Amino acid sequence: MTRAPLILTALALALTLTACGKGGKPDDKAAAPKPAAAPLLLAPEDLRQVGQSGLIGAPVITGAIQPARRADLRAEVAAVVLQLAKDNGERVRAGDLILRLDPTSIRDGLTSAEEALRASQQSFEQAERVLARQRTLNQQGMISMQGLEDAEVRRNAAQSELAAAKARAVTARQQVSRTEVRAPFDGVVSERKISVGDTVQIGRELVKVIDPASMRFEGQISADRLGELKIGQPVSFRINGFGDAEFRGKLARIDAAANATTRQVEVIAEFDDRAKAPQVAGLYAEGRIESADRKALVLAEGSVQRQGDSAFVWKVAGNQLKKVPVTVGERDERRGEVVITSGLALGDQVLRAPTGSLTDGAAVQRVTPGAGAASAVAQVAAPASAASK
Repeated sequence: MTRAPLILTALALALTLTACGKGGKPDDKAAAPKPAAAPLLLAPEDLRQVGQSGLIGAPVITGAIQPARRADLRAEVAAVVLQLAKDNGERVRAGDLILRLDPTSIRDGLTSAEEALRASQQSFEQAERVLARQRTLNQQGMISMQGLEDAEVRRNAAQSELAAAKARAVTARQQVSRTEVRAPFDGVVSERKISVGDTVQIGRELVKVIDPASMRFEGQISADRLGELKIGQPVSFRINGFGDAEFRGKLARIDAAANATTRQVEVIAEFDDRAKAPQVAGLYAEGRIESADRKALVLAEGSVQRQGDSAFVWKVAGNQLKKVPVTVGERDERRGEVVITSGLALGDQVLRAPTGSLTDGAAVQRVTPGAGAASAVAQVAAPASAASK
């Protein structure tokens, strides 16, 4: 009977001491205030604006960059290539010598034509003198009218032969001049197809000369989309070899006939800024012709995050980061953009490349270029770690 009360008394005393130990000395870690969350540092390069475009779903144009001024220089005489003064890629001025053909045989022809011209000139002059004498004798009654007419016929024949000899001499001189192939305008030599020592025939292609300052986009478009085209429409395209660089231009010409095989229509777009046009002809290009009737809000696909069937973006509203659900429409694989049908407005700013560690309603602080989210980790982690210690 006396042992049981003693045990109960000991247990009560132990519980009392334990309670006093917990309440008498508070836990410093539990009572310490939590540090305030550091703001997310965002530089201009971390953000992207919602834009508007008429390119998604617009007619696709494919083709190549070609110069508007180009000349295929061909042989006008049959001869051997004697000299190459310019090679591929070299710049030329109008009238510069590009190549020279052997003029030996052609100069012999010129010499023969000039000698024939000299003989014809002498024959004509002789016939003129004879005619003058015959006229005098006819007036004196010493020869008949028939003799005078015969002299006039011989003079006329000599005159015709003289004219023909002059023409042959002019042609011979032109043939000699054609042994020197010169640049028709300022440009660059392209596609040289002969070498020194080659024998060329009349009509053979020798070289091409192009004007790099006249580059334009020559492409084809499906005839089914012809009704959507108008001269002056903006064209946005990319060129093979220039990465993701986007070029802008305007539709300058639409052909009046479609290709009988492909049923495509050739169109030409001029660069908005010719100074930015490539200086190499033949580069593949692909783009779209912007239609004013198809204007829509667009955003780069990298700014849109997906969760199941839903999509959202991280919008910067004032000094806060908001998670905004959006509805996406058509996708342009060439440009990497999607249509935003709801959730955003034109000009809204969203994160360019959001990560999975963002919080809705997080504070945002704007910083100068180069000191954005990439450096924010190092700048914000230091105070946070110091506070935890």
